[in-house]
Amino acid sequence: MIPQYTAAALVSENKGLCHPSSVDTIATSAGQEDHVSMGAWSARKALMVIDNVEKILAIELLMACQAIDLLRPHTTTPPLEAVHKLVRQTIDKWDEDRFMAPTINAAIHIIRSGEVSTDW
Repeated sequence: MIPQYTAAALVSENKGLCHPSSVDTIATSAGQEDHVSMGAWSARKALMVIDNVEKILAIELLMACQAIDLLRPHTTTPPLEAVHKLVRQTIDKWDEDRFMAPTINAAIHIIRSGEVSTDW
């Protein structure tokens, strides 16, 4: 359950980060100067959302592979079997409790590599 809690927390954080920064635009110098647009803060928030989405996708990828492992000897579609094989080349299935951050980071690396695609 912990990976699902983590993913849910990241989704909730993204909802807060997606609040428009434009509502925080303020005038300066008693209206004598241009307003502060908060554009830079918007860009920083967008980068944080992207980082969170990568983590969410990594968790979902890991949990999907774990589900496939738990359903063995049954198999799934050839594309999903190929993704499962790719993940299992570097990430072991969960047989016991372990610290998840290194595993999630390894899954993020797989996602960023572009090896998992819709072309399968």
